[in-house]
Amino acid sequence: MPLAALSLKLFGSESMLRITEIFNSLQGESKSAGRPTVFVRLTGCPLRCEYCDTSYAFSGGEQRTLDDILSEVKSYNPRYITVTGGEPLAQPECTTLLTLFCDLGLSVSLETSGALDISQVDKRVSIVMDLKTPGSKEVSRNLYANIPLLKAEDQIKFVICDREDYNWSVFKLREYNLDQRVDEVLFSPSAEELEPTSLADWIVKDNLPVRFQYQMHKMLWGDKPGV
Repeated sequence: MPLAALSLKLFGSESMLRITEIFNSLQGESKSAGRPTVFVRLTGCPLRCEYCDTSYAFSGGEQRTLDDILSEVKSYNPRYITVTGGEPLAQPECTTLLTLFCDLGLSVSLETSGALDISQVDKRVSIVMDLKTPGSKEVSRNLYANIPLLKAEDQIKFVICDREDYNWSVFKLREYNLDQRVDEVLFSPSAEELEPTSLADWIVKDNLPVRFQYQMHKMLWGDKPGV
């Protein structure tokens, strides 16, 4: 029996997750930017970040079985899978779904806010974890106990709203030696709040060991669901 089928049998094919959307696109962020990727967007999030661009995933969605989700994802014949939200870890069965994707032999990434415990995430999953800046209005939700749990191949993302956010992010970068702990530290400008060139200039001037990130999918298709 294939590993994924065995796992599905063990976990229960009728286990449910609330899904906002499943779609095939290009990864627009992280070190995998530009790669064709299937996205599974889970519904619900306990945070309300000031700059959130996926508030449509806070509620609604559709209850779907693991078997149903896997069937749709496999129909795209993917190599790369990104599980995102909302905050995907707000649904306990998310960790089961991640393991099932790994058992299919796929490259799997998880986009998480960093506010929820990542200890139960399958070690084969590449984690892209936010640290919330003061400008997000959710900085108090950062679960710093997650940082020692990150693997060398994981990534940490800062969405930066202004110079105060930038200075705070640089402090956290150095406080936790993040560039030595994970594969990539990503600095991304908050859309509508910070000019991308300003952030790029600050990074270059300070010679930071980070990757400037701009949301490629929005440049290509605009700010809308399903891209």
